[in-house]
Amino acid sequence: MELTAQEKIERIKDFRPIDDIFFELLAQDIEVCQEILRVILQDNELIVKDSIVQSDVRNIYGRSVRLDALCILGNGVLVNIEVQRADNDDHLRRVRFNASSITVKDSNTGDRFENVKDVYVVYISENDFLAKGRTIYHINKVIEETGDVIDDGLHEIFVNAQVNDKTEIAELMECFTQKEVNNPKFPKLSGRVTEIKTTEGGATSMCELMEKYNKEAADKAVLEEKARTIGILIKKRNMTFDEACDFLFIPAEKKNAIKEVMPYV
Repeated sequence: MELTAQEKIERIKDFRPIDDIFFELLAQDIEVCQEILRVILQDNELIVKDSIVQSDVRNIYGRSVRLDALCILGNGVLVNIEVQRADNDDHLRRVRFNASSITVKDSNTGDRFENVKDVYVVYISENDFLAKGRTIYHINKVIEETGDVIDDGLHEIFVNAQVNDKTEIAELMECFTQKEVNNPKFPKLSGRVTEIKTTEGGATSMCELMEKYNKEAADKAVLEEKARTIGILIKKRNMTFDEACDFLFIPAEKKNAIKEVMPYV
């Protein structure tokens, strides 16, 4: 049965900007992304030309990575905004992998390395997983022997909502953890959160996105079950991956999707 407008609004009331699914909807608004990046990168002239949300970027080895929001700035620089609530992952290696995947995807055969675009990763977490008591961290490559910073075009910036150092960035991070956002310093973010939370159109878009996530989760669960069965056949019956797929009547077009959840294949 179709939900009423009020039921949809009630259903999404507890979401916050730092929640992955809610951020995906927010990041579709270029002006919201621009406002966020202007604060975090401390550049009031920064221009976001385009924002691609939850895009699949595939690297040369076939594994794909899901990006929360890949922003293209007016000067061609790529900025990946990631939001992360959980602490059950290696955040630093995740950033390294994502940045590498973006670089490979955006490069063409024959490109000179001097023309590889700069990539910024802005990683927004709920907790201060680096545990150094700062709201923001800029991680650079440094020559141990001299202390010189090396600029290779990769910029890693980690921001968290746990530590409040009373800066504008900390104030922005506080908005990310609120169910209702109404801060005049961040009008684009505040306005979009309010629109999604209080209007029928916004609530409908959010509910449709939730349904999409639920379907993807269900599809992934099915693939993982098939992957487990294939793993047993490979181990117990000494089958190859392709032989196991044929044994289970798995069509060729599904094989790559199963490989995505079988990293050892």
